[in-house]
Amino acid sequence: MTDSVQKLYAAVLSARARDPARSRTAKLIREGVPKMAKKLGEEAVEVGIEAVQNNRPAVVRESADLLYNLVVLWSELGITPGEIWREMDRREELYGIAEKLPKSRHAGQPLAGETSKDRTRHEVPHPLLLQGKHR
Repeated sequence: MTDSVQKLYAAVLSARARDPARSRTAKLIREGVPKMAKKLGEEAVEVGIEAVQNNRPAVVRESADLLYNLVVLWSELGITPGEIWREMDRREELYGIAEKLPKSRHAGQPLAGETSKDRTRHEVPHPLLLQGKHR
């Protein structure tokens, strides 16, 4: 999958120079981050709606649209797929690949494994699911 995302990212970067009248990607990029973010949100909602309706083929199609819009947004913000994969690797080391990092309890406080401004590392307890406790 990482190869497919990398290919998509490269294609999006090359589409930036195309004529917006002929390239949907170039048009979306020209419309700016607010439009890109809106499209990303719309696709995420569509994935959710199709999932609730148990429409598997539509979830697959909408998920591809979601990934496309996410990659377009990354390209505009100067974020590379490699940065995302490194973050995924970091999270896997901390909590396991199937867990989302817990949100910090205090705004502005670093999460586990992150370094604060004073260069001290902070540890956060594992999420309840990793401890075998379910709500």
